Amino acid sequence: MTSRTGILLLVSGPSGSGKTTLCRRLADEQEAHYSISCTTRPPREGEVDGKDYHFLSKDDFKSRIDGGEFLEHAEVHQNYYGTLKSEVLNHLAAGTDVVMDIDVQGADQVRSCPDTQIKMALIDLFVMPPSEEELLARLTGRGTDAEEIIALRMENALEEMRHWPEYSYRLISATREEDYLNFKSLILAERLRVSRLL
Repeated sequence: MTSRTGILLLVSGPSGSGKTTLCRRLADEQEAHYSISCTTRPPREGEVDGKDYHFLSKDDFKSRIDGGEFLEHAEVHQNYYGTLKSEVLNHLAAGTDVVMDIDVQGADQVRSCPDTQIKMALIDLFVMPPSEEELLARLTGRGTDAEEIIALRMENALEEMRHWPEYSYRLISATREEDYLNFKSLILAERLRVSRLL
């Protein structure tokens, strides 16, 4: 039987697009490994180290940056976030698919990674709401955020959506089930790609 290398699926999209739900479900069904990011921010209530994030000190994080251990990283609101190469490469080498829920800047860093294994494994998908009206409805649907917060999220989402042409695939969100069917179809099709077979 022919074996294959793993797929690295980068998934971006604005808040409210449903990208995290898609990534988590794929991992829950054991179709892919969900890449766990590192952060220097303190854990929130209920968060588990090694499950939600790898929680690192700033010194540890910076020494790992200097050691070239990150596939991508960024500083957001005085905290560092990033993905360790080891979190991805070991799985790909074993033929396991990896899914990363990542913003557009992080996706850019991964695309520019010179590592041959990353370049061969990489596919990227942008998840978009069907309309601005639907996006606003999803952002306000939680009912927990103040109007200013929703306005800022909407502004950020519209800015992020300008980047969809940089991706290989785009998914216009419909229902959760339709989205997941299309999302899983992409992985299934990529598994058949001849260049991935060993």
